[in-house]
Amino acid sequence: MAEKRAKRRRLTIAKTESKPKRPLKARLTVTLFGYGLAFLLLTGILFVIQVILGPSIQRKAISQWTRTTTIAASRGEIFDSEGKVLATNGKVYKVLVWPKNIAESDRARIASELSRLLGLDYETVLKRCSFTKYQEIVLKRQIDSSTRDAVEALKLGSGVGTAADSKRYYPMGSLFSQVLGFTNVDNVGQAGLELSYNEYLAGVDGKQISETDNSGNQLAFGTTEYIEPINGDKIVITCDSVVESYLEKALAEAVEVNSAKSAQGIIMDCRTGAILGIASSPGYDPNDPPRSDMELLNSLSRNRIVADVYEPGSTFKIITLSAAIDSGVTEGSYYCGGSYKVGSESIHCWRRAGHGSQTLTEAAENSCNCAFMQMALSLGKEKLYDYIYAFGFGASTGSGLIGEASGIVTHEKYVSDNDLARIGFGQSIAVTPIQLCTAVSAAVNGGRLYRPYIIESIIDDSGEAVYRADTAPIRQVISAETSAEVRRILQSVVDNGTGRNAKIEGYAVGGKTGTAQKYDEYGRIDGGRYICSFVGFAPADDPRYVCLILVDEPQVDQIFGSTVAAPFVKSVLEDVLHYKGVAPAEGAKTVEVPDVTGLSAEAARAALEEVGLTAVLQSNDEIVSQLPVPGEKVVEGYQVLLYTHKEDEPEDDEPKQYVKVPDLSGMTPLEAHDALNVLGLELVFEDDDPSGFCYSQSPSEDTVVEVGRKVKAFFRFSPAAD
Repeated sequence: MAEKRAKRRRLTIAKTESKPKRPLKARLTVTLFGYGLAFLLLTGILFVIQVILGPSIQRKAISQWTRTTTIAASRGEIFDSEGKVLATNGKVYKVLVWPKNIAESDRARIASELSRLLGLDYETVLKRCSFTKYQEIVLKRQIDSSTRDAVEALKLGSGVGTAADSKRYYPMGSLFSQVLGFTNVDNVGQAGLELSYNEYLAGVDGKQISETDNSGNQLAFGTTEYIEPINGDKIVITCDSVVESYLEKALAEAVEVNSAKSAQGIIMDCRTGAILGIASSPGYDPNDPPRSDMELLNSLSRNRIVADVYEPGSTFKIITLSAAIDSGVTEGSYYCGGSYKVGSESIHCWRRAGHGSQTLTEAAENSCNCAFMQMALSLGKEKLYDYIYAFGFGASTGSGLIGEASGIVTHEKYVSDNDLARIGFGQSIAVTPIQLCTAVSAAVNGGRLYRPYIIESIIDDSGEAVYRADTAPIRQVISAETSAEVRRILQSVVDNGTGRNAKIEGYAVGGKTGTAQKYDEYGRIDGGRYICSFVGFAPADDPRYVCLILVDEPQVDQIFGSTVAAPFVKSVLEDVLHYKGVAPAEGAKTVEVPDVTGLSAEAARAALEEVGLTAVLQSNDEIVSQLPVPGEKVVEGYQVLLYTHKEDEPEDDEPKQYVKVPDLSGMTPLEAHDALNVLGLELVFEDDDPSGFCYSQSPSEDTVVEVGRKVKAFFRFSPAAD
């Protein structure tokens, strides 16, 4: 057994000794490779920490040993053309919390104190005091100095503090409200120039970075880095506060005396395109906009002069007149029999009885639709459209005002001769008021189209101009000779025609009236709803100022641009001419308006005629107010608007609705009943059992009457007898 064990041991030793040994070099290579792999892994981890995650980790570290406070930039001010401040910044304060500095045990107490003092919800304040992942939270902005003192008197520790803040302030109140707009609590523009030029006005906030201890308290001897804010740019606009006040006063009066829904107006320097005044009434105070009623706020802040489109009516005849004269297609005389036949359709003039034979100037004085239909058709579709586009219709004017619309010009390939005829007198085309004012300026200033503009310059915080307006004309639309002839004719419209209520003592004035129909949501003519307008310019021989006023849905008996809008354009132009120092002409014959309030209609009419004036009456009742006011001097022949009400009728809080009586001629009794019923009018007959076709009616067609009025119609069997 012993021999066997010894033999087995010898065999084991022999096998062991027969195994080859691993070289030292191979073992060293393996060892070095392992160390290298570990080194690369460590390098990769360090790269990720230092390079990839480094900035994030550094920010977290900095946030633990520093506190950053925002230094608000001062928002740029807005000035009028005379240097008066329109928008500036008032000094207020804000309440800040630094959640990391507030001990958990103090949060409820601090939230209770601050919510009570600042009028905030307790749960909201508590939640913000607990947001430790945020370094700084603004709890409330724009508090006054007394509230700031009260917050500091609470001594709530290093987690609560106050800082300077700013609040937008509008020294002129409601003046320029649609132009300027307003800002939110964070001083970000929300409407008007405040919104459209927010990039220039806002500036860039600065920062104050201070070192803190591990509890978030500022170190007594720590370093503080201060990054200066970049204040916003200053904006100078072309508008003049005095001119704007004249315009807004006239618009408010137009709304009041005409019981209108609203009124809009613009006055421009026709030699440069500078907007001197622009407004809608009613307006609002941008210091306290009605934020709780967004629908009302949007309506009041909407700049309708640039944003709304409408059929211009007869004011567009200035464009047709200019194009016809410039193209040489005008005729020596125009005949108006009350309608003009285009193809198979007879299109009526506003005066159904017709104007008879008339010269070009008389046609403009009479605002004859038939004459302007003939001019449009003589021009032809292609040529009239060339002028329409050249005058700037169908495209934004580029005024710099927010929300500007382009108007509606139907493509000429879809326009029939009937449409073309209607375009000639201001229907079948929709424009913005600023487009029309710009085009009329070109028609009377020598034929040069200027881009209307409201930004005169933008000045940065160092006083350097970063923008100045370009006042070069865009193009020559009509010749200077044509423009002179247009001025002459439009002055005659004011001197002798429908625009005579725009006459100004001592000054030559030109202009044109307009009465446009409104449409319902289905695109149908909405009876009784009109936009009355007047566009005037002065001095007529050397125009400087063009003023357009529109009165939306007037609720008076005499619904014409000449009575509803022209007197207010006259008022604005007269004030502006005097304010700008434009000298009056010599020899103008004027009279003083007598006081006729309290008189009967007939007595008032007689008193006015005695001094060479005429009266426009609503009804034959006692006179309760008048325009112009007693004592004002006007040109002889001026129409004085007399306002009345019936004493035996109670005043109604709801505005009265008015409609135009339709033409019932040729209708059967059933057709006449339906035509009146849709307008809220009642049909009455001469006979108990009428039959045949209507040949006469009372009131006559196009008479403006109150809804509910009875219309008497007469019938016989021959529809073509008259």
